[in-house]
Amino acid sequence: MGEIVLREWEQSFQIRAELFCDAFALMPNHLHAIVRIGNSDAATVVVETHGRASLRGSKQTPAPVNTGIAHRSARSVSSFVAGFKSSATKRINEFRNTPKIPVWQSRFHDHIIRNEDEYHRIAHYIRTNPENWEKDKFFKQEIR
Repeated sequence: MGEIVLREWEQSFQIRAELFCDAFALMPNHLHAIVRIGNSDAATVVVETHGRASLRGSKQTPAPVNTGIAHRSARSVSSFVAGFKSSATKRINEFRNTPKIPVWQSRFHDHIIRNEDEYHRIAHYIRTNPENWEKDKFFKQEIR
């Protein structure tokens, strides 16, 4: 299942030209990532975002019209995460022969990275998180 998640994650960036993954760690029960919005130049804005953040700032992305609780603006981080989770869930359920069984929690945590120091701190955390898995509050011996 981890290989399925990894494949779907990588494919997500192939089909979304406006998004780039700067750091990524797939853990046994969650993942961490820094997703950058903009062009491929690392000097652009760096973002790790929350469930309702929009990719507005690009002239092509209009302001949302519908802002209801279930609304996801096109080209938003919310839309990206929803698409990734949907695709990974479909493939995992095909693999397990468990149609329509949820794989992910319904929401996700996000954070906008506001400066270079914060970026480096978070990127370091992501890179070193796998080696700290046994100290994680959700670690269970049988997950290994």
